[in-house]
Amino acid sequence: MLDEVQTVLVIDDHPLMRKGILQLIALEDSLRVVGEAGEGRQGLELARRLQPDLILLDLNMRGLSGLDTLKALKTIDLDSRVIILTVSDSEDDVVAALRAGADGYLLKDMEPEDVLDSLKAAAQGRMALGKRIAEILADALRHESQIKPADSAKLTEREREILSLIAVGHSNKLIARELKITEGTVKVHVKHLLRKLDLVSRVEAAIWAVKSGFRK
Repeated sequence: MLDEVQTVLVIDDHPLMRKGILQLIALEDSLRVVGEAGEGRQGLELARRLQPDLILLDLNMRGLSGLDTLKALKTIDLDSRVIILTVSDSEDDVVAALRAGADGYLLKDMEPEDVLDSLKAAAQGRMALGKRIAEILADALRHESQIKPADSAKLTEREREILSLIAVGHSNKLIARELKITEGTVKVHVKHLLRKLDLVSRVEAAIWAVKSGFRK
């Protein structure tokens, strides 16, 4: 249940940063760290074994990079939400991480309380995206292609319902509960609507919905 304590795995190759993250999470009763890893391969092993609710992942790591770690996490049988926590606000890094399946992107120079609020939001199935990152992604979408008008996408009524929930940051699990359908059915609809919108990630879809003035 979403009101239970949510477990967290931290993957970051900077020991002092890991310690700070652990101390920050310890301030929140609804979150509990169950493991930490100093490099990607160890993080993958812990993720398989611990099956955490959230994985907090550094992008710039020695050895297996954060992006490669993210891609590997998305190939194994996990229900974990993966949140990038990094120093990089490069448009290339933001777009690459979100298109590889990251469920959120936070910057290490954010205020600690803002990071914690974002993690709590992610634990509740909502989007974890810093304001600066949302602006970067919106700019990237504008640069890559003209935003498609909502009507031209020819979304079905169900797809429009799901997109409206994605736009407010709901996870597949929350959408399934809201619409009283299975999570697998939600995933199929998300796949179809992304294809119709010529987008790759659900985070892009959320930004598209806002920028295009989409309404259900």
